[in-house]
Order: sequence, then C-alpha cells, then structure tokens
Amino acid sequence: MNIRVARRVTITTPSTSELAQNGLLSALYQADRERLAGRITVVDLAADTVLHHVGDDVIDTWFPLGAALAAFCLGTEGGEMLDVALVGREGAIGGIVSNGTLPAYTTAVVRAPGRFVRIKTAALEDAKLESVTLRHWFARYSDCLLAQVFQAAACNATHTIKQRTAKLLLAALARTQQHDLAITQDQLADMLGVGRSFVTRVIGDMRAQGAVETRRGVIVIKDSSQLHALSCHCETTVEAHFAKVLGGIYVNPVRRSQSVTARRPTS
Repeated sequence: MNIRVARRVTITTPSTSELAQNGLLSALYQADRERLAGRITVVDLAADTVLHHVGDDVIDTWFPLGAALAAFCLGTEGGEMLDVALVGREGAIGGIVSNGTLPAYTTAVVRAPGRFVRIKTAALEDAKLESVTLRHWFARYSDCLLAQVFQAAACNATHTIKQRTAKLLLAALARTQQHDLAITQDQLADMLGVGRSFVTRVIGDMRAQGAVETRRGVIVIKDSSQLHALSCHCETTVEAHFAKVLGGIYVNPVRRSQSVTARRPTS
C-alpha cells in the first residue's frame, strides 16, 4: 500500500506547541530542535497507511503527534499481521532504530489517524552526527523500544486475549490521552493477531462490565480502572523503563502520567 497523504504542511520553524505533541521532540535542547526544524514536514495520515514495508529501505522517520498511533507489524505463517510494538506520541518510527537506510525488518502501519512529523532519515543522521546529545537521546529511545518488543513477546506467550486487549486499550489511552479511540474491532483483531470473533466476544464482555462502549469505528474507554483490573501489567513495566532510561540525557527527567511527556531542559 502506498502512503496516502490527506494534507501536508511544511513548517520552516516548528512551534514549541507543535513539537510538544511528541515526547521525544519536546525534550530536545533548543539547538537540537533548530537542527531538525528546517528539515521536517508535518503530514496528516489516515488509518492503515503503510509507512514502510518489510524489506524497504527506511528513507523516512516519523514522529506521531497528539492522538496519532502507528505500529510495527510482523507477518505470521497464517498470513495475519501481528503488532509487535505500538508507537504514539512517546516515540518514533523509522531510522532512529536502524541508524540509516537499512532495510526494514517489519511493516509500519498507521493505526489511529492523525498528524506525523516526517524527516528524511539521511537528514536525521546528519543532525545526529552534529550533536552527541541528540545521538544519545535517540539511542536511549531505541533501548526503550526494544524493551517494549521484549515485553510484547512475553505477553503474547503468557497472557489471555482479554488481558492483552485490555493492555492494548490502556496503551492507546496512555499514548493518545483520548478516551474515544479511533480503532475498529477489525483493526484491534489485527493488532492482537487474532480472529475478529475473539475480539467481538472480549469487547462484548468489557461492554457488559461497563469498561468500554463501542460506536462505529470507535472504542470508548468508560472505566480505565476496570481495564486495569482486566489487564496484565506489561504496559506498566514498559512505562517504568521508559521513565528511567529517558530521564538521563537532558537536565529535566521524562515524566510519565498517561503518556510520556518529556520536559525541555532548563539549561
């Protein structure tokens, strides 16, 4: 699938409020933001837009803003695509991990529509060569993303579909800060790597318990405490690692509440 661009906005000097919608970008020193500012565009992308396929050279790096979500996916022997990591405003997709245009091991897909900052991976590499702080910041994020993948592997092997569904909904809530999630049950089934019938049954149970409601194309989180009770604790473990690892590069620590919100340094 080719990338479908609904609207593209080029920003010569991105505003602080624009960059504040992504945790990694909002934490940058002013000098590092200026290194990136003239090289980025902001793009509106629809759900199911493919950012790169398995085997593609990773020529673009993407930073989700606000409520936008994307996922790294791997194909199964049965032909399904299983999400191995969900990425929202706390992170990035693309050349941050591969450090260049190396071929992608996964497919990256937009799960919840929204705005993304895009920068050419080669331009990002140039900026990282100019700034050791920028290079270390993104290297630490790579460690956090790897931890998320490790935890997902353990979760998929040991936890029930209901636990994983609750965890995924809580992860989406944390990243978007939106209780109305623009995710269909078909997409949720794809994200979990299970059949639609399993998801229908699980969401039906959650709806009966008052944890969620459903509308066309939307899952509404009504009671997050109910979801926490139904969920495993994998997402909490990952969030704690993010907070610890991403708190040591810049002066102010990363603080996590419902999402990663990295403060700008004071010096």
